[in-house]
Amino acid sequence: MNYIDLFAGAGGLSEGFKRAGFEPVAHVEIDSAACYTLKTRAAYHYLKSNNLFENYLDYLKGNINRNELYSFIPEELKNSVINKAIGEENNPVIFGAIDRQLAGKEVDLIIGGPPCQAYSLVGRARSDDGMKGDSRNFLYVQYAKYLERYQPKMFVFENVLGLKSAGKGVYLHNMEKLFLKKGYKINVFSVKAENFGVLQKRRRLIIIGWKDDFTPNLPDLGNFKSGIGGMVSDLFSDLPDLQAGGGVDKFTKYASTSNDYLANAHIRNGIDTLTQHIARPHNAQDKEIYRIATGKWNDNQERLNYNDLPEHLKTHDNRTSFFDRFKVVGANLNASHTVVAHIAKDGHYYIHPDQLQNRSISVREAARLQSFPDDFYFEGVKEGANRTAAFKQIGNAVPALMAQSIADQIIKRVKLK
Repeated sequence: MNYIDLFAGAGGLSEGFKRAGFEPVAHVEIDSAACYTLKTRAAYHYLKSNNLFENYLDYLKGNINRNELYSFIPEELKNSVINKAIGEENNPVIFGAIDRQLAGKEVDLIIGGPPCQAYSLVGRARSDDGMKGDSRNFLYVQYAKYLERYQPKMFVFENVLGLKSAGKGVYLHNMEKLFLKKGYKINVFSVKAENFGVLQKRRRLIIIGWKDDFTPNLPDLGNFKSGIGGMVSDLFSDLPDLQAGGGVDKFTKYASTSNDYLANAHIRNGIDTLTQHIARPHNAQDKEIYRIATGKWNDNQERLNYNDLPEHLKTHDNRTSFFDRFKVVGANLNASHTVVAHIAKDGHYYIHPDQLQNRSISVREAARLQSFPDDFYFEGVKEGANRTAAFKQIGNAVPALMAQSIADQIIKRVKLK
């Protein structure tokens, strides 16, 4: 069974479907750095399945460069990543690229979800017109064009909970009408990432659509429980200590052995090569705030209120909102607060719980919160360490473990062929 991934991002959703046994035809993504990530991950899967995995490990260890890594994979695999913005201007080119990849085959599944900022509650709150004029409100119309062209048996559309309330529900209502016009019925599920084994409180909508000429036995994703669980401390326990600005991009050794959660969640998966455990630097003032925040949390399970800081540490003019702009990732919780794309701008909302390290979380720690495996490497446009590009991709991603559970349930219950 194959799939096309639209608005693919770094490939968290795709990673889950690939693990469950689906085969990607193409990934379509506007962000160039994410497209390199997708190509590198395609190389991982190809090399692993063709007894060439040492070549991938050589890349993680810094023994070969990115072009050398890509030289080991077929040209058609590199061409399967399409770095274009989905829309009227580019659709003919994207259709042509996908058609060449398909080579006459039918499509079983389309997955992906348009950028969510236009539907998110936070995005609307920060916009002067509540995102009413944002063109991203209507990217679902483009999604429907791909359904119409490729006629998959089913589709999986991921987005934020705010889609339900955006435009007082009119966008979701119009989606349902448009998808039905294209021949697809839908079911909308509100899901919690922690129910799928992700150690993060992440709420999302999953829309499953199917051709109206058959009735699938859909999984009840809203009440699904994977049985995988742990504590946030499990994500940090085997990683080397870092100070702010420390770490290396390629090839670090683990500080200790794995644990049950890391094994069950497929995060530690047999390799001894740790990458991208790199932390951003912080100035002296931020470090002082971090020490206060971690002390409050670790001693009393209290969150830092910005207004409670000493006056010399208060540099923001806004004292009436965003009191929790500094927040510790609680090691003793079974799910952290949500990782979002803002982590690419600063780490204040994702302070490491170890006061001695006194920093925000590393790229690898953020990736683990999103349940990405440690052999997943996040690229920048230029080769080499790029914290900002990696954090942005991680914050926007669908947790890989959640995606795999959804894909597993579809394969178990629905015969697409």
